[in-house]
Amino acid sequence: MVKPWDKRLFDYLYEQLERYPQEQAVGDRGPQGWRYWSTQTLAEMVQQTSYGLLQAGIQPGDRVATVVYRTSPEWVAFDLALLQVGALNIPMYPTISPREYAYILQESGARMCVVGDQPLYLKVLKAKEDSPSLEAIYCFTPIAECPTWTALHAPTGDSDELKRRMDAIQPGDLATVIYTSGTTGNPKGVMLSHRNIAYNTESLRSMTPFTPGDRVLSFLPVSHIFERAAVYYYLSVGAQVSFTDTLNLGGDKGDLQAIKPHYFAAVPRLLEKVYDKILTTGHELKPPKRNIFLWALHLADQWDFDQHPGIFQRIQFALADKLVFVKWREALGGCIKGIFLGASACPVRIMRTFNAAGIPVREGYGLTEAAPALSFSRFEAGRAMLGTVGPLMEETRVLLDPDPTYREGEGEILAQSPGVMLGYYKQPEKTAEALVQRGGETWLATGDVGRLVTNENGQTFLQITDRKKELLKTSGGKYVAPGPIEAALKEHYLIEHAMVVGENRKFVSAIIVPHEDGLRDWCKRHQVTWTTFDENVRHPAVHKRFQMLLERVNPLFGQVEQIKKFVLVPGPWEPVKPDGTNAELTPTLKLKRRVILEKYAQVVDDLYA
Repeated sequence: MVKPWDKRLFDYLYEQLERYPQEQAVGDRGPQGWRYWSTQTLAEMVQQTSYGLLQAGIQPGDRVATVVYRTSPEWVAFDLALLQVGALNIPMYPTISPREYAYILQESGARMCVVGDQPLYLKVLKAKEDSPSLEAIYCFTPIAECPTWTALHAPTGDSDELKRRMDAIQPGDLATVIYTSGTTGNPKGVMLSHRNIAYNTESLRSMTPFTPGDRVLSFLPVSHIFERAAVYYYLSVGAQVSFTDTLNLGGDKGDLQAIKPHYFAAVPRLLEKVYDKILTTGHELKPPKRNIFLWALHLADQWDFDQHPGIFQRIQFALADKLVFVKWREALGGCIKGIFLGASACPVRIMRTFNAAGIPVREGYGLTEAAPALSFSRFEAGRAMLGTVGPLMEETRVLLDPDPTYREGEGEILAQSPGVMLGYYKQPEKTAEALVQRGGETWLATGDVGRLVTNENGQTFLQITDRKKELLKTSGGKYVAPGPIEAALKEHYLIEHAMVVGENRKFVSAIIVPHEDGLRDWCKRHQVTWTTFDENVRHPAVHKRFQMLLERVNPLFGQVEQIKKFVLVPGPWEPVKPDGTNAELTPTLKLKRRVILEKYAQVVDDLYA
């Protein structure tokens, strides 16, 4: 039986061209302002690039790497051209080192690489010295001594050969290899088929209230499967996509105000920063405006999905909307119909606050190996639940693999879905570790621990409780899941990052990076002189404030899980360091626990001295 996702990814371009062609299909901001390609122009560029790739001798199965800081219409056209000639796009993170580029280029055997701008060109050029298969480097924007991607264009070509190539491609064929941003060791190349990614595209298509022509702002890196799949989804629904980056989002002249998007995909950290900005701005208001702001914020804390407020609470929400919430929506452009969240867990307070303000935020869960989603919170009533990552996707099954270290009802999440990868590129041993056998069936071992919960209407939702590999074992033999503790700490606006430590120690402690702007604001309001971030995190009054915060968080957890000691350290923790030293976060903003433990080894030893 043919499924909706039994298609090739480049089919979405021609579906848009036939069903709902857009005058502004894809665009970005250049030196002269915003510029867009129509669906027709995009199709023509894809065709010319495909002819050029054929003439350059690119064969089915050849690997071609790309690396960009910001997605562009050119990248979309090049990606679709690679797909329809049967070549494999190997997208690389822009923030990794030349050594990591060399590893990916070597293992994948990439024949060429196309880069976004000069800093990336120089890194790839350095990596080329150790990448014997790499024949040429091209660029999307002009760079001295580097040919542009237009050198691969051909106005005409062998249309019969191109048609043969396209007709030969099947939904189950390999479409791309995406290298994961592991916290330790070398990255693994995840092999994803057209069907794997189309499954996610079609599933999201059926779950979102999208109208052709809706405006989308795209700013996450396409080196990550989350935004990569989103781009195909935008093509499938006939969106008008504007590409930008996170540096240009905010402010009166930012891209949120320029585009006024209906939708965008984001990681929780972005919304946390918006929330922190809202708090800082609100605290700076003078009475009575500050009192009204704090009242509205308290009201938002009472919001929940599918609640049935009484008339008094409805009046309160209506008043808060008119006085406060409408301004928050205007800060995001004023037209938001939905925000899709992924890549990491979103604090519940963020979900409450934005949804209460009439900004629909829905969270999903997945991983690169699932292309990426396994569950997603829906927009319709009864299909979203705070503290969970939504119901399972259509035709997705999970098995909770038990272990004595987990709580009752929990288990490692093993998954089956049409999105599950083909395996890891050239790494059969790692593939066997990830695709495990249970009951005569093959399951994807996610490495995440979770449980299934139900709401009052009997709907089932997936809840993530921790990472299997991140469980701590104290010297007393007790297991502690750091994820929920860290999430609870980050609920507070004064905390930017937190990492729980305690492996083979007598008790649990925490390394905490305060939020610099939040701490500066707190110091100002409590007559603590601000000198430097580094000095203020050591101020006795600041330490006392964080101790009070921990005293509120600790009762949420069992005795062995409660934080006995903590240390405040100045940030930031970043996914890339300008000086080339080890970053504390992965490109998807997860904690690199090993790196952090090495960096703060003496600090941790002092906690337990």
